[in-house]
Amino acid sequence: MSSKTTTGRLLAISDLHVAYPENRTAVESLRPQSDDDWLLVAGDVGERIADVEWALGLLKERFATVVWAPGNHELWTSPQDPDQLRGEERYQRLIQVCRRLGVLTPEDPYPVWTGPGGPVTVVPLFVLYDYSFRPPGTTRAEALDQAYDQGVVCRDELLLHPQPYPSREAWCEARVRETELRLDARDPNIPTVLVNHFPLLRETTRILRHQVFAQWCGTEHTADWHLRYRAAVVVYGHLHIPRTTWHDGVRFEEVSLGYPREWRRQHRTGSLLRQLLPAAGDV
Repeated sequence: MSSKTTTGRLLAISDLHVAYPENRTAVESLRPQSDDDWLLVAGDVGERIADVEWALGLLKERFATVVWAPGNHELWTSPQDPDQLRGEERYQRLIQVCRRLGVLTPEDPYPVWTGPGGPVTVVPLFVLYDYSFRPPGTTRAEALDQAYDQGVVCRDELLLHPQPYPSREAWCEARVRETELRLDARDPNIPTVLVNHFPLLRETTRILRHQVFAQWCGTEHTADWHLRYRAAVVVYGHLHIPRTTWHDGVRFEEVSLGYPREWRRQHRTGSLLRQLLPAAGDV
């Protein structure tokens, strides 16, 4: 699938967390600069399916193309959500919502950005995590015990259910295997923009204050994807530490908005959206 876009910008954001009124207001303020701007949303829009639908629907009305990759919060089955679907069924319900809105997902053909800085194949990913980002020399059980001892356990342990898979690790393994098949089948001559909620590279999690939390942040199976799939940019969120880093000559962009107490400090000036393409030197 390709686009006729020849102008505009490729933009990204994640971790909108629209259950917070201040974040909801921030999302209402997001607007393109041109009719050709695309927006990549790298997960954690909200916990309630209705909130996800509201936010993505609003953004789709404004941006030429909206691409969404799920975060862990969308997959939570929280007591506050009238929709109590779990695991794969919940994910598929979110896919249905996006398709009704015209928002692209990891289950759709990958779109090709042909505007400034392109062509690049935009690849929304859903590969979860498998606890392999745990402290060196520890087993999964030992790493989880450390997290409980430090009081930094991810709420996924209570709210993110893997049904019909026996574990989140098994769901992750299935997603990695399926995604690799699709990536290997794409046009290898076109670079990619890889969009995932969770970091694809463990090195990007070294900035975390509590390293034991990294076990909920990705999988070692994606460590070479930025090279293997010719990434021009890798987009991720989850850490709530927006920044730009370079790894093996590839630009990595953490694009999260985060909770109000975080983004008020981090985004005092400028846009809440991160521009991916055209790159700064190409403007």
